[in-house]
Amino acid sequence: MSLIQPRTLKGFRDYLPSVMIPREQMMQTAREVFRSFGFAPIDTPVLEHLEILTGKGSDETDRQIYRFQDNGRRDVGMRFDLTVPLARFAAQHVNTLGTPFKRYHIAPVWRGENPQAGRYREFVQCDFDTIGTESVLADIEAVAVINNLLATIGFDAFTISINNRVILSGLLEHLGLSQKAVPVLRSLDKLAKIGREKTAAEMCKVAEIEASQADAVLALAECDGDAESIFARLPEITGGNETAASGIERLEQIYKGALASGVPASRLKLDVSIARGLDYYTGVIFETTLDDLPGIGSVCSGGRYDNLAGLYTKQHLPGIGASLGLDRLLAAMEELNLLPDASTPAPVLIAFFDRDFRDDYLRLASNLRAAGIAVEVYPDAKKLGVQLKYASQKGFTIAIIAGGNEWGESRCQVKTLASRESVDVAYTHESPDALVDVLTKIIAAAN
Repeated sequence: MSLIQPRTLKGFRDYLPSVMIPREQMMQTAREVFRSFGFAPIDTPVLEHLEILTGKGSDETDRQIYRFQDNGRRDVGMRFDLTVPLARFAAQHVNTLGTPFKRYHIAPVWRGENPQAGRYREFVQCDFDTIGTESVLADIEAVAVINNLLATIGFDAFTISINNRVILSGLLEHLGLSQKAVPVLRSLDKLAKIGREKTAAEMCKVAEIEASQADAVLALAECDGDAESIFARLPEITGGNETAASGIERLEQIYKGALASGVPASRLKLDVSIARGLDYYTGVIFETTLDDLPGIGSVCSGGRYDNLAGLYTKQHLPGIGASLGLDRLLAAMEELNLLPDASTPAPVLIAFFDRDFRDDYLRLASNLRAAGIAVEVYPDAKKLGVQLKYASQKGFTIAIIAGGNEWGESRCQVKTLASRESVDVAYTHESPDALVDVLTKIIAAAN
């Protein structure tokens, strides 16, 4: 019988422990941050009726949906993000949930797009959203969550760019282009990638607008500088339009509120050029980039989508939220050498080289776990050198060594693997506190 070649599909990947451990830690960090703001967990099915998913993003998004007929000949699709299923979820359960409803959702999504650095066809999103309120406080809180999330994960140098779609809507209204907002937005979203000249040409061709109109839209997108100067220039750029004025006022409230919420000014940027590719955003929008690796793109983005749930219910359910690109962020951390060099979640290895004391090793491990210290017992009674080599390769912080002499003298040898320093610590199964204290201090210092 011929062997089947072990391989993965294009755009999909395996996660080895060295990556999966920080991946799970990042998800746990996200949960803790979300919960600290009062967001509650939910989950939705991987598969949705196809009509739930299609037409909610862009034509490109529709092409990327994994779709098929199930055994009941129903047209179904795999979710391409977590926001569209949320809209269906909220419409279906709003009477039970009440509003405002704050949720987070950490789960895989699938898109049949061309894989590239940090982008895969299967990836995990970490979303948080507030449904059922138009309050500017919810918008401000979203910025604060993004800031806390990235900072708690371990990043210091990142930029949260914010804009308000209402400002552009007001300009388009002023230019008589309100009916052409979608093609204009899609072209504008490419500005950073293809430059001004090509963006203007595409806007004129795809949206069928005049060159002067495209120039006016790009003049808004190119409004740059510090926050004070941008706010001062926006009314003139938008022609004094009332809709734009309301968008400018709200964006200023969000900016000032974010600073009051503890977001450092160095991390907050007004960027009226960002439009976001998905068509359902109607208000404030966010994009977060890493200052040390901007080329990888936004690692946390989102915005306000006041009309999305209207596809499923007549009840008005405005929403605001953002999504952390977990796998893109992990790819960035790998490139920046920020991932810990370890393939074990346990910091302590108990060496096992004396079979006569097998049960003592097991009781020692049980005592340490009861004290909250993760520990692995080496399974075979091999030479100590072999076990210490294993400990170093796996990234353990500490090795505990105890043979007949140590057990007879009620002590253990604690070896810090990075420094190769050893210390004898008093230990009995009835009194493990001294050992627990030493281990706790060494682990804390290593982290």
